[in-house]
Amino acid sequence: MFKLSRRLLIAATIATTVLPASAAETITIGQTFLTQGLDPARGSAGWALTTHGVGQNLFTVGRDGRLLGLLATGATRIDALNWRVALQTGVRFSDGTPADASAIAEGLNRVASENAVARASAGALTFKAIDAANLQVTSERPAPHMPSILAEWVFVVSRQTQAGPVFTGAWRVQGFEPDRELRLEPNPHFAGADQRPNIRIRRFTDGQSLALAAQSGELDLAFNVPGEALPRLRATSGLTVTSFPVAYQTMAWLNMQRPVLSDVRVRRAIDLAIDRRLLIAAVQAGEPASSAYARTFPFATQEPRPFDMAAAARLLDEAGWRLDGAVRRKDGQPLRLTVVAYPQRPELVTFQPVLVSEFRKLGIEVETRVVDNPQAVARDGAFDILLWAQHTAPAGDAAFFPGLFLRTGAANNFVRYSSPALDATLDRFSTAADVELRAEISLAAEKIVFADAPVAYLVTPSWHVVTSPRLRGYEPWGSDYYIIRPDLRVSR
Repeated sequence: MFKLSRRLLIAATIATTVLPASAAETITIGQTFLTQGLDPARGSAGWALTTHGVGQNLFTVGRDGRLLGLLATGATRIDALNWRVALQTGVRFSDGTPADASAIAEGLNRVASENAVARASAGALTFKAIDAANLQVTSERPAPHMPSILAEWVFVVSRQTQAGPVFTGAWRVQGFEPDRELRLEPNPHFAGADQRPNIRIRRFTDGQSLALAAQSGELDLAFNVPGEALPRLRATSGLTVTSFPVAYQTMAWLNMQRPVLSDVRVRRAIDLAIDRRLLIAAVQAGEPASSAYARTFPFATQEPRPFDMAAAARLLDEAGWRLDGAVRRKDGQPLRLTVVAYPQRPELVTFQPVLVSEFRKLGIEVETRVVDNPQAVARDGAFDILLWAQHTAPAGDAAFFPGLFLRTGAANNFVRYSSPALDATLDRFSTAADVELRAEISLAAEKIVFADAPVAYLVTPSWHVVTSPRLRGYEPWGSDYYIIRPDLRVSR
């Protein structure tokens, strides 16, 4: 049984005293990303709505990295495929309707059936109300770690109404302009609503614009400004700059559908030719990646990825790509690659010129592109190398990332990677409840991925947050999954 004490539960009960939204102060938050929509059954909206303070899951990961209950108080395993989840009582959606087992099951069944991400860890999930305060969750594959799966960002609790979806988080949507801004007001049915401000989230197209808006006093909070802007921001009176480590990983997806990158020797050479120390110097933060996971996780490989330009050159020679002057050629054709990044993660754009310089030393011609819609590029396979940032263990478990990105046919398998050996290894997660055994499976899976090199892991980043005096008490932690939290208050 997975059970949590009352002191660990995050309050989501009805507030007794509520000020009208017009009486609340408004703070302005700047980010380089904004939800693409308000429906958690579509793409990554569930993640975005949670980070915006609107959505909630049954379970979550706390500041100390431990799994804890949010809308659930505990979970009991019935058999290999079934769990009973006990719910908090008295919870309401932001329109005032009860968030009981029936309503939660209806919303989660819709997400589970329509969003392929929901099938990453245990196949298809179905939800059924046992009574008002208990759910039965049934999985397609055995899931000994079901509470962790239910903490994955896709499983956001919502209810469909004629006016659009409603949620249970500390804020509710007041207005939404796609790609521009999201306006929030305190959810009157979440405890402490009268203590919370209205929020305006503005989307900036790049990190430099975000930093300039923070410097000019337009923002109360600027999330993830680029490292090169830090000196001038720290020198600006009244601003506080906070840097903090995150559990994200930055990585380079190598499109195996491209003829050049279909050769594993070329992919391994690219991985070996990346000097991660130079990437860190460029963004002034982070540490070299060791694997798909930050080294703070017990299931992460601990040794940093190797850098060996001579070994990379030998692999390209073996693959038939020989130096012809400053450029490698094969059958008269130059070795040419395009590296794609997106501005919502400013560090990825900063990485581009560093990678260009390193690859050119190896005799690879490189072009760069910056795109505003990386999901579309990834889905269409319109890249050679795609730089990507990903929280690889959002629920504190190793199975999520490879199940979503590396398993054969997975929803986010951008490079069409397929390995029967990896699939068989990932299948072992279905019967492994022991934490140490799950770590062992993860390490075995990572060895297979390292050998096949469909992806090169780059840097475990640190991010930078700028706050005005109105939010001087704000403390960032974890990742962008926890930007707007119920404890956010205007400083007095």
